[in-house]
Amino acid sequence: MKTVVVLSDTHGNAGGIERLDNIFSESDYIIHLGDTSADGARIAKKYPDKTFLLNGNCDALRCGESELVIDIEDIKIFATHGHLYSAKSTLVKLAKRAKELKCKLALYGHTHRAAEDEIDGITLINPGTMSRYSRQSYCYLVINKDKAVAKTVYLENR
Repeated sequence: MKTVVVLSDTHGNAGGIERLDNIFSESDYIIHLGDTSADGARIAKKYPDKTFLLNGNCDALRCGESELVIDIEDIKIFATHGHLYSAKSTLVKLAKRAKELKCKLALYGHTHRAAEDEIDGITLINPGTMSRYSRQSYCYLVINKDKAVAKTVYLENR
């Protein structure tokens, strides 16, 4: 069994990221889906062997990739920020790309809204945002062999 913290759209909220440090330390993997990948780079500096970084539409520094396929246990995961797949208006393109890559899960951000959907056998998960100006959330993902359970965790804004 592996645990994964998935977060996105931190937009420079260092305090919000710091609040998750205990969870980062206990998790097997951390995936930052972009906006701002520079925040993710600070996480990766502390946890280099378990952090994956993606770039979002607001990432001028380009600390990560535009998309990744990550294998955890028996599940292939497609990860991207979402802006390149029009995630604010449709999830069909995202699901299609995940299916092309033979992935079971697709992780995306960009919309600032936590969500879990299923399209054509692909589970699409958005952890929401860790921005100071929105309701802060992240996704805690547990993967056991070929099963994945996602839980959106909402934080009290400070």
